[in-house]
Amino acid sequence: MNTFEPQDLPVLAVTMGDGAGVGPEIVVAALLDPKTSAESRPVVIGDALRLRQVAELIGATVAIVPVDSVADAVFEQGRINVIDLALLPEDLPWGELSAAAGHAAYEYIKVAAELAMSGEVQAICTAPLNKEALHAAGHLYPGHTELLASLTGTDEVSMMLSTSRIKVIHVTTHIGLVDAVRKINPGLVERTIRRGHEALVRAGNPQPKIGVCAINPHAGEGGLFGQGEEAEKIEPGVRAARGSGIDVYGPLAADTLFFLAGRGDYDLVVAMYHDQGHGPVKVLGIEAGVNITVGTPVIRTSVDHGTAFDIAGKGIADPRSMVEALHQAAEMATRPGVAA
Repeated sequence: MNTFEPQDLPVLAVTMGDGAGVGPEIVVAALLDPKTSAESRPVVIGDALRLRQVAELIGATVAIVPVDSVADAVFEQGRINVIDLALLPEDLPWGELSAAAGHAAYEYIKVAAELAMSGEVQAICTAPLNKEALHAAGHLYPGHTELLASLTGTDEVSMMLSTSRIKVIHVTTHIGLVDAVRKINPGLVERTIRRGHEALVRAGNPQPKIGVCAINPHAGEGGLFGQGEEAEKIEPGVRAARGSGIDVYGPLAADTLFFLAGRGDYDLVVAMYHDQGHGPVKVLGIEAGVNITVGTPVIRTSVDHGTAFDIAGKGIADPRSMVEALHQAAEMATRPGVAA
């Protein structure tokens, strides 16, 4: 990795996520990791009071310092800068569904998106929110990916999951399986391949090798399985992407493709639907997995786990995925003053 002077490090907006979950804990722990301060200049969008409660909970020696703007932040080890929205009650219970926490999580990402769109930060890294809490607060989005697309005015985005062993981008995500198959079409497949290719190029891989999953078992086995979805919905999109110079192959049987990608034969797998991509990734490395939103005007990374209400407030949440999410946000961010 290249070495940059502190003033050249990207500024990251780090959202605290649902305050009743493990988000505040993993944010504090990850921002105290020396790797984070060596690679980026993080500013938390959240609640200073909750972060101080967490610091006491985990026994961390750290200064939680509210700042009015990114420009006011001072970056030094042992200090966490936070744009304090002060939205959570002091006695917010840990591990319980809360509309107040859901609304606060929405506001954190809204402010982060505004900072990114104005160029004050070069990437966003998000702690997990709770979809039920988000909906209880009246914000009816399936998750961070769709919310960020709405806030940035982006018509179409993709979800990419990344671990040290495998990367997966999804053609469809938070919809039912029957609806997903109906939605898949050659244009969507091609655009998803392109978004994945661009993301990997941006991350430093100039010519990634991409494999595309089939929908049916054994890639349809020459028409024996399914209704010809591979030939109708996937193959034309793959051909179009390959015709533009992308090193892409498929549709391939998903089980075989994930095996090959897991041993390093492919840099990226294009999954057709949510569970086709999520299952293998979580088996291979949820502890250090990262969720990346691809296609918006700003890079956004996140942990690949939820709010973990069952362990929230106990001081035992594993910050490794958050550390990796911050690392990948820094790697993919536009450097200050440098065009994307």
